[in-house]
Amino acid sequence: MSKITSRDVARAAGVSQSTVSRALAGDERISSETRERILSTAQSIGYTPNELARSLLSNKSNIVGLVMGDLLNPFYPTVLNGFVAALQKRGKRVLLFTVPPGGEVDDVLPFLLQYQVEGVIITSSALSSKMANACERNKTPVVLFNRATYKEAVCSVCCANVQASFDLTERLIEAEHDRFAIIGGRADTSTHIERKQGLEEALARHGLALVGDEMGDNTYEGGFAAALRLLRFRRRPNAIVCVSDVMAMGALDAARFELGLRVPQDLSIVGFDDIPSASWPSYQLTTVRQPIDAMIERSLALLFDPERKTKRKAITERLPGELIVRSSALIAAKHPAE
Repeated sequence: MSKITSRDVARAAGVSQSTVSRALAGDERISSETRERILSTAQSIGYTPNELARSLLSNKSNIVGLVMGDLLNPFYPTVLNGFVAALQKRGKRVLLFTVPPGGEVDDVLPFLLQYQVEGVIITSSALSSKMANACERNKTPVVLFNRATYKEAVCSVCCANVQASFDLTERLIEAEHDRFAIIGGRADTSTHIERKQGLEEALARHGLALVGDEMGDNTYEGGFAAALRLLRFRRRPNAIVCVSDVMAMGALDAARFELGLRVPQDLSIVGFDDIPSASWPSYQLTTVRQPIDAMIERSLALLFDPERKTKRKAITERLPGELIVRSSALIAAKHPAE
């Protein structure tokens, strides 16, 4: 049995093939009565439009490319769900590509651009000059989510990481913590750089410095191993700041179950992101909640900004985070004026 085409729909509905194409594309020049007849006919004979073929003809795919990091990190599925819901409300669809641990956006972006996407959201890392130029030549807008770039003319939306980390550290210092260590993710990412910067600026303000600095590769296992290294120092930290919740959870388990430490009596551990499992009774992690929904809305506003092509100017928006105090850390009470 041959595949049913738009020509078959046109013949059955008694209209031209171009009228079928315009009706299925939502062309307002087609009357509602004709559109309903065409849609009903298409459904009755089992016709399914080829969206990719239509995008090649119209140069408009209604597809947004989403490049994400390792989906085993609980942060990314939350972000993915948010983007899918927000894009569906706008009548758009998502084409998902993932960058494996240690991989780069440059490895997947050329394949994504072949699908005539209307725009690209990148959540996993920054963009190289080569790929930024390729997107510009292709007239494909790009927005970095949860990342900032210091080189390329690419828009980005992220949490105000420096300020959030600074404020968190200040509250820990007010609670008499004086030996701080950090567990970072990837040294070349803006999230790591900025969260470490805020921590060190707050410490310097009080004449303090880090007593330990380890990398945890943004994984539970990495956070577990990094915490063991830090907590076996002769000058053991009494506060560990992790640049992501998933590493903080690993650090918590290492401290409690491997070394028998009491958290928060012997040691405070804090994270960043406020992933769903951070509030589980077994963790009760003190963390900085990123305003994910607001960040998604701002990212899409920049992506679909009709003046983007004429402005040709990079915009970086930083949205404030919210400190969520739970039982994994001794935190000074908030001042009444705050």
